[in-house]
Amino acid sequence: MPANIRIDISEGIATLTVDRPSVKNALNLDTVRECHTALDALAVDPDVGVLIITGAGESSFVSGADINDIRDRTREDGLAAINSSLFAKVDTFPRPVIAAINGYALGGGCELALACDIRVASDTAKFGQPELGLGIIPGAGATQRLPRIVGLGWAKHLVLTGEVIDAKQALEIGLVTAVMPASQLQVRAKELARKILRQGSLASRLAKLTLNASARVDLDSGLLIETLAQAICYASDDKQEGTTAFLEKRKAKFTGR
Repeated sequence: MPANIRIDISEGIATLTVDRPSVKNALNLDTVRECHTALDALAVDPDVGVLIITGAGESSFVSGADINDIRDRTREDGLAAINSSLFAKVDTFPRPVIAAINGYALGGGCELALACDIRVASDTAKFGQPELGLGIIPGAGATQRLPRIVGLGWAKHLVLTGEVIDAKQALEIGLVTAVMPASQLQVRAKELARKILRQGSLASRLAKLTLNASARVDLDSGLLIETLAQAICYASDDKQEGTTAFLEKRKAKFTGR
């Protein structure tokens, strides 16, 4: 049994909760390992259509990497990309991933949220990349994902100043797509998850793949990936079912094939 995270699966929605409230859900090496194991299992679980990532309690999503761990890390640890490899696994998770940000998302916590496909936040959430104040840089994706999400100007502002912003400002700059009272955060995350589950599951996976490619390749290459993904969709049972259900004015029953 994992000691630092919880996994719940219900009606196609998996929820991974980082559960270290005594340290504001900071990520240490054991938690990173547990998350890797959980994501590997969830990725091949046919009962999982959407993943929600959140933090235990009301004060923190993930407050960052555990500073005790950071202090002991060496150059070799930096090259091992400990947190970055975990967040890459979130980024490429085969189903859509929603971050339900229920408090502090600082440093590695903000980078974890950046690796998710959709970010929604409680009105008490706080965001920031304070790593420079520790003599290090954001090394788990923020220098690459943050500019792609909020633009280079805001990314430089947040990284170079270490400024912590609230949920309202995060919404204004496009870091999150919705802000709500804390009591409604999980409700809203699950509403979004259920909307995703109603879509064609194969199309959903391919749409995530092509959208991710848009930030990594040139336009012509991206359009080629999109064309190939659409060709797969056109040959699928899901396309036949989705179009037939629309014409017959009924709810589609997608199989992911």
